[in-house]
Amino acid sequence: MLHIKRDDEVLVLTGKDRGKRGKVLRISSGGERAVVENLNMLRRHTRPNPQRNIKGGIVEKESPVRLSNLMVICRECGKPTRVGFKLLTDGQKVRICKKCEGTIDK
Repeated sequence: MLHIKRDDEVLVLTGKDRGKRGKVLRISSGGERAVVENLNMLRRHTRPNPQRNIKGGIVEKESPVRLSNLMVICRECGKPTRVGFKLLTDGQKVRICKKCEGTIDK
């Protein structure tokens, strides 16, 4: 089970966007990288393609960030935290905040 999932709010620990917060849009299939909303932006020069309805020009898009460079922000205390795991009484495994012991999962 990964410590970061889609729709989590995360803090970037290293790189050009260090200290910024954003929402995770998707996790790569290998589980090593995540795309974070409006962070690690790249500029791509694209050629117009009328069949796909693509306009030409310079397009900005998010590029993936390594999961090791991200830290989850707890929903309850609002602080960046390490993630722990806990089994509930009904047998469900949930992620917990190491600072306030609150659950991170919805």
